[in-house]
Amino acid sequence: MTETRRCIVIPAIKKNAVIPDQLVKRLAGVTLIQRAIDTARGVVPAHDVVVVTDSQEISLICERNGVRVHYNAGLRFTSLDIITEMKSILRELGNDYGHIIIYRASCPLLTWVDIDDAYKTFLEDEADCLVTVKSVRHRIWEVHQGRLESFMSEDESELVVESKALIIVKSDALDGGTIRHTVPYFLNDRAMEINSYQDWWLCERLLTQRRVVFVVAGYPAIGMGHVFRSLMLAHEIANHKVFFVCTKESELAASNIAARDYKTVIQQGELWEDVLALDPDLVINDMLDTPREYMEHLKAANIPVVNFEDEGPGSVLADQVVNALYEEPQNETNGKQPERFLYGHKYFCLRDEFLQAEQNAFRPAPKCILITFGGTDMPDYTRQTLDTVEPLCRERGIAIRVVTGPGYAHRDELVRHIKALGNPLLRFEYATNIMSRMMEGVDLAICSAGRTVYELAHMHIPSIVLAQHEREARHTFARADHGFAYMGIMRKFNAGRLRKVFVELIDEPERRNVLYQRQSRIHFEKNKAKVVSGILKLLKKEKES
Repeated sequence: MTETRRCIVIPAIKKNAVIPDQLVKRLAGVTLIQRAIDTARGVVPAHDVVVVTDSQEISLICERNGVRVHYNAGLRFTSLDIITEMKSILRELGNDYGHIIIYRASCPLLTWVDIDDAYKTFLEDEADCLVTVKSVRHRIWEVHQGRLESFMSEDESELVVESKALIIVKSDALDGGTIRHTVPYFLNDRAMEINSYQDWWLCERLLTQRRVVFVVAGYPAIGMGHVFRSLMLAHEIANHKVFFVCTKESELAASNIAARDYKTVIQQGELWEDVLALDPDLVINDMLDTPREYMEHLKAANIPVVNFEDEGPGSVLADQVVNALYEEPQNETNGKQPERFLYGHKYFCLRDEFLQAEQNAFRPAPKCILITFGGTDMPDYTRQTLDTVEPLCRERGIAIRVVTGPGYAHRDELVRHIKALGNPLLRFEYATNIMSRMMEGVDLAICSAGRTVYELAHMHIPSIVLAQHEREARHTFARADHGFAYMGIMRKFNAGRLRKVFVELIDEPERRNVLYQRQSRIHFEKNKAKVVSGILKLLKKEKES
């Protein structure tokens, strides 16, 4: 007997199946027994795989797969102790193998990588036996004379229960020896066992999950709009495995995304290498213009790609480009491919919180205004705007709401400034998660030309728009025909001009009402479903190909 030799034993007893014929039924397109054989052959050669079964059908499957089979029509396991149930078979195998891995086909989420890693743990710990386990936190009760008595409270130590996935054992411990040293191998994420039809359904859903990688940029110079949109879309495809890769300068984005419990990494080397390392089935880029070389690497890997807000040289290689913030193509090439390049506000995706928000009624005498300049506001238009309009609002008894994003770097100074103003009708919110509530009851807003203007239009809030840079100036939705007083690019803040427009809209309700009526004809409610449907179609197409 050679100590380093190992075999994998797969118990496949049809009589013990929870679901009739479960071992030969297709789960996500592959039978349980075939999936187990394929997984085992990823660890050891076919001649070192042994299937123990009472089924002629399973025996035939084993023969056609080139693996060994121990067939006995009378086999039936009556206890949970699998080693005792198969002791004679395991002892016989112990003549040829030093280590025996018992692998249950009823745990289809297990991979060959898991088995190899468990075996490595078994060797490193010099164990006699390894058992896969999962941790649980439950209150455990005993029934005593018809009454429940607490046996272990949820505050006590964490429990571990055996998963039926794997047992690894030394052969000499079976042949008259003693199993003295048993080590655990935690398999929490993939420890699901098929013990019911519900388990079958869940396993099938998990096995058919696709891997979707969002590549996102978010830092002070470009704001956080890409992050917020990507998070919104990620929530919509929660049936799949979602990962985020943030560009190297996007630490602000990474911290915000990770706080939502998504697996998040920051670019370390070449961006395409970091993306492909996650083995994606689909890549969604939301980082502004993509380089052609980056896109060429993704397409060479035969991965479908969706890009948002992309007018760069790599955009022509994407399977779909959604440019909702541009009402028309910014270059001639993209304009010639309307089936792949989707332009305009009819593709703007509204967050769910706005679908349930109460849209504002028009009030001739305004009672509340909103000041908000996106997620970062590097030039601090927030404070400059506040200083311009606060005296005007104070005179008229108008409340002011100031909302800044998570990347706003002037928070402490603004808080001190607001306190010094001493205006009881002035409210400040930082990094709110309920922006729709901040917009309810607002009569006029002052903002930048990012995604916020679409949310303001949905809420029927006429707004004064100050573009912060050239790219925002190309977001032409924020114009008078959609209910906005657009002031152009504010390279240098012009308080006098802002004051003039603000007073006109506050004191002349008929002007504001014209903008309000134009916004009331705009509808975004169905856009997100349309965009998500396109993404899911690409995933389905990739799976079928």
